Amino acid sequence: MAEIEREAMEYDVVIVGAGPAGLSAAIRLKQLNADINVVVLEKGSEVGAHILSGAVLDPSGLDELIPDWKEKGAPITVPVKKDNFYMLGEAGQIRLPNFAMPPLMNNHGNYIVSMGNVCRWMAEQAEELGVEIFPGMSCSELVFGDNGEVKGVVAGEFGKEADGSMGANYEPGMELHGKYVFLSEGVRGSLSKQVIAKYDLAANSDEQKYGLGMKEIWEIDPAKHSEGTVTHTMGWPLGSNAGGGSFIYHLDNNQVYVGFVVHLNYKNPHLFPYMEFQRFKHHPMVAELLEGGKRVAYGARAITEGGYQSMPKLEFPGGALLGCSAGMVNVPRIKGNHNAMLSGIAAAEAAIVAISEGRSGDELNGYEALVRTGPIGDDLKKVRNVKPLWSKHGLLASLAVGGLDMWTNTFGFSLLGTLSHGKSDAASTEKASAHKPIDYPKPDGTLSFDRLTNVSFSFTNHEESQPAHLHLMDPETPIKVNLPTYAEPAQRYCPAGVYEVVDEKFVINFQNCVHCKTCDIKDPSQNINWTVPQGGDGPNYPNM
Repeated sequence: MAEIEREAMEYDVVIVGAGPAGLSAAIRLKQLNADINVVVLEKGSEVGAHILSGAVLDPSGLDELIPDWKEKGAPITVPVKKDNFYMLGEAGQIRLPNFAMPPLMNNHGNYIVSMGNVCRWMAEQAEELGVEIFPGMSCSELVFGDNGEVKGVVAGEFGKEADGSMGANYEPGMELHGKYVFLSEGVRGSLSKQVIAKYDLAANSDEQKYGLGMKEIWEIDPAKHSEGTVTHTMGWPLGSNAGGGSFIYHLDNNQVYVGFVVHLNYKNPHLFPYMEFQRFKHHPMVAELLEGGKRVAYGARAITEGGYQSMPKLEFPGGALLGCSAGMVNVPRIKGNHNAMLSGIAAAEAAIVAISEGRSGDELNGYEALVRTGPIGDDLKKVRNVKPLWSKHGLLASLAVGGLDMWTNTFGFSLLGTLSHGKSDAASTEKASAHKPIDYPKPDGTLSFDRLTNVSFSFTNHEESQPAHLHLMDPETPIKVNLPTYAEPAQRYCPAGVYEVVDEKFVINFQNCVHCKTCDIKDPSQNINWTVPQGGDGPNYPNM
């Protein structure tokens, strides 16, 4: 096949992903040098379309980036007024006292937000500074320079047929070259994954760990609404089957974010994370809140949970990993957006120094140190042992020993040092024969819903004639290996119903995909590679 010829555009900095990290980098670059040429490429149909987060926002990152964000009209208007922590049993709950929680768990000064809307507003601020932002532009390939450095990306390839051939309306896309390329793709980004492997960036870091976060937006009875209330729960229905918990955030307009997180290191391949979420809503405390309301949106997204010890090297020849491309979530706080913003700021500052020195295509010396020794590192170091304790010893040990460790870290030291996570989430999956199948109640259509009905509330869409963006390394593995050994868990771990086994055939309904990346993470044979579909395809989240 003849080599594809593409036009090229030259920039100072190319940024992949218009999330909080990428947009923060773009804004800081232009704040520091108005003449620098910056482009942000976003695979969603618009900025915010693929953004899904809890979210209670710690504004420290935004304070650093745009100190007058309130005066500029940022959609950050619901301060947290009340914090609740509950341990759930099947029929009741115990409230954990706030005074027992380490100070870092306090949400005073934080805000309940739609990060999709925050990113839309940040994009406006970036464009006012002269940043070029192109939504609907999936970055499908990396472009390498003569010395093996990342030189740019290929974006905007359209019109391939299902078999991968070039259709009548094929558009090859463009190469966008930069002196530096920032990868801010979010969790398990397809280009970030390639860069980490090519440059062995994870050689000196622990296994990365992940969770699956699922979220619904509900409009509830105004009499039950309590704007500014934040509730977190642990325990039922997961029990000893898996780590995880829930969040319930009361924002404005009688709306509530209802979310559920399942740690992906669970052992039982019969576990069905989506159905655990649906069952959770039937707990008396939750059901009472939601009865009489209606679900108006649904989505799902993987979460990086490895923390400080799992971050790979952040610098590579020609660029840097930002935000959750590297994994900067504080797990017990369920917060990463502030760190994503701070990482974008740090990368931008390092790039400005390099470019002012006439450099390009090398490693951004200084960025790594800014992250590791600055506020991001400080935030993540304090909680670095909570996830390993939870994974290895369960919820109670995490609460007791992890809580104590967080308290001591408040004073600058840890009794435990730095614990290791152990094996990957994929390798944590055990054989189906070692576990009992789990009987899940059928969704009632009022509080709980089947997957396909809920997926319609993610407003996801993929052009069906294109090649599937979910690639099997070996097409025979699902039926020959995963089905007999693990009861093919892809049927259950996917929160969008992408994977089915029908008449002994493995079916991929890629049109349903909400880009959560769980399959790329949890498949026990590591046989599924998530890549980008053509630009603009995927979920269209309005207010996630």
